[in-house]
Amino acid sequence: MVFANLLFLYLFLPLNLVFYFLSRRLAWRNAVLIAFSFVFYAWGEPVWVALLVASAGFDYMNGRLIEAYRGRWPARAALVFSLVMNLGLLCTFKYSGFLVENLNRLTGLALPVPAFALPIGISFYTFQTLSYVVDVYRGDTQAQKNPAYYLLYLSMYHQLVAGPVVRYADVAREITCRPQDAAGFSEGLTRLVFGLCKKVLVANTAGSLATQFLDGPLSQLSVAGAWFGAVLYTLQIYYDFSGYSDMAIGLGRMFGFHYRENFNYPYISRSATEFWRRWHISLSSFFRDYVYIPLGGNRRRPYRNLLVVWFLTGLWHGASWNFILWGLYWGAFIALERLFLRRVLDRLPRLVGHLYLLVLAVCGWMLFYFTDLGKLGGFLRVLFGAAGAPLWDSRTELTLLNHLFWLVLAAVFCMPVVRRVKEFAAQRLSGGKLAISLAAQTALNLGLLALCTAQLVGQSYNPFLYYRF
Repeated sequence: MVFANLLFLYLFLPLNLVFYFLSRRLAWRNAVLIAFSFVFYAWGEPVWVALLVASAGFDYMNGRLIEAYRGRWPARAALVFSLVMNLGLLCTFKYSGFLVENLNRLTGLALPVPAFALPIGISFYTFQTLSYVVDVYRGDTQAQKNPAYYLLYLSMYHQLVAGPVVRYADVAREITCRPQDAAGFSEGLTRLVFGLCKKVLVANTAGSLATQFLDGPLSQLSVAGAWFGAVLYTLQIYYDFSGYSDMAIGLGRMFGFHYRENFNYPYISRSATEFWRRWHISLSSFFRDYVYIPLGGNRRRPYRNLLVVWFLTGLWHGASWNFILWGLYWGAFIALERLFLRRVLDRLPRLVGHLYLLVLAVCGWMLFYFTDLGKLGGFLRVLFGAAGAPLWDSRTELTLLNHLFWLVLAAVFCMPVVRRVKEFAAQRLSGGKLAISLAAQTALNLGLLALCTAQLVGQSYNPFLYYRF
């Protein structure tokens, strides 16, 4: 099940809200959230609920052991056991086939290639449970004594399937105490609806157009068509994933949880370094805190540490060489910026930095899009005019003209326009005007929800790009 789905919006979520708010005690509300999270996760693949529960029970016990034997060998053993088991499961399900395929190519062997079905969201909840165990070991958070509370943390459907990566310390207090009011619920609903608009009105449109240029024969593609398709995919992946994160944050807020921001208008950045401070913030901070800094950070062999982090970042996104190349691509530019490029960019007009980042992002997303390295190479040759393709074609011109207004709006809303409007409204609407503000917000939410519903009814193209991770 996904959020941009009529079944979720008009059956699952309303039922969840009814049962949740009819429950008076927090323990009952937590039980409702766990039950609905199981239903949500089991909708497509019920068998993987057992794996999720086993992971929760396993690391709940490891956390208790670490706290009980802090500073002694059983605590270290529990940490190692957690790392080995969790990463072992992730590698088995996600990377075993990739590893065996490459081993066969290198050695000429014919080993059978495993074909495990990938449990949805395993990359996200594996990182969450690992961060919990490591934080308990470091003394950054206390071990949870109630297994139901820990199960709630790991299984909450708001962020279970596609993030953001929520750390236990960020929600530990709210698991046991989360006051709720109409303003907070309305704020969460607004965030949910705006995320839904990003997904349904922008990402799906961009994706359906992008496939017309990226999935067809390269021989029929012009240079302009290649750039247009690449820009469309650049818009799609931003609006798809940031929209999902907005919906997850909004849903959490409706139930009293405050998740950290996961996107901060990354396309307004002026460098690769800044881009990755704004894109998928929860993943970037995870690798920084649990890989980069433990390896030595900026103090010891920083460029080696960057290489390791960006290799793992690429591999995390998928068991394919194009994802590894994509990760190393970003790592290489961040390293170059540290060496000299950032100083050069700082001396140039701000517009140059913005254009540099946008070209970097568009080209980088093509590494992400094409899993077939042969087709990737062919597409890049067309993109940079090295394949003898025409510069322009009528199909690109017609598609661009038909969607020009939509394209301009999509580009504008990559910038903090909504944030500025909200800040202005917050200054104007205060005190006695709060009720008016809530009423206007509710009316706007209902109107946008109706628009998204109409779009979903007739829309067949509705993927979540990060759902597979």
